[in-house]
Amino acid sequence: MKDFPSCFGQSVIQVESSTTTAKSGAQNTVTCVYQYKSKSITGFITVTWIKHLMGQGLTVGIQNSTKAPLCRADIKTWLFSKRKGFKNLVSDSEPVDIFWDLSSAQFGSGPEPLQGFYLAILVNQELRLLLGDQTNEAYKKIYSSSTPCVGSRAIFVAREEHIIFGKRLYNSKARFCDEGDVHDVRIEYDPDDSYDHCLAICIDDKTMIQVARLKWNFRGNDTITVDGLLIQVYWDVHRWLYQSVVGNAVFLFRSGDPKHKTSAASGFSLVLCAWKSE
Repeated sequence: MKDFPSCFGQSVIQVESSTTTAKSGAQNTVTCVYQYKSKSITGFITVTWIKHLMGQGLTVGIQNSTKAPLCRADIKTWLFSKRKGFKNLVSDSEPVDIFWDLSSAQFGSGPEPLQGFYLAILVNQELRLLLGDQTNEAYKKIYSSSTPCVGSRAIFVAREEHIIFGKRLYNSKARFCDEGDVHDVRIEYDPDDSYDHCLAICIDDKTMIQVARLKWNFRGNDTITVDGLLIQVYWDVHRWLYQSVVGNAVFLFRSGDPKHKTSAASGFSLVLCAWKSE
């Protein structure tokens, strides 16, 4: 969304998934952005989980600085031979090693695996990101030992999710800081009232924001409090109301209270692209 507020920050600019790729439910995507620091370099890792008719897959992107070119690896896990493996990349002259094993992964309705997997990413031979519950298996694969490697790990800074559930209800889950609870996020939309469309944004079944006269207030922002954090919320539902072809609305949740945030939670953003089915 080109005119969305510029509060994403440099880290979220690297979110690669496009709102045009999820039309008509052809594929669901979740993109997670992680930030790491190596000496004087601040780098970013993007992991995009994809679900489509052929199965699940993922894309890993590495960028060692905001000025360095992005390098990426596409992992097509619907191919039997690709459900576990290893890849080498080079990002701005630094070696990148990617290890994964999704051969026993269990999935829910979304594109992300729930358990039974690992994804490990090393930059310049240092472990920067380890996802999944099979950590011992990952360490044995990487180091021939189950002993964890001590090093600076990446910080989870942003998540973009395409949600395609129906006309009225859109559901997701979010953790707004590393040590916070996982919360249910629900967006309720009433498309039937032609005069006074209503939009409600709820956290854990509690209505946090209610927008009336949506035809006039199709773009806006407000502030809520979750886990002691001030969360800035932006919405743009113009495509829901005025686009002839079925389009998506965009919702941005961004933590923004430095008095209550730890450094690990600083600047976290959640982007929900909600596709209205007909």
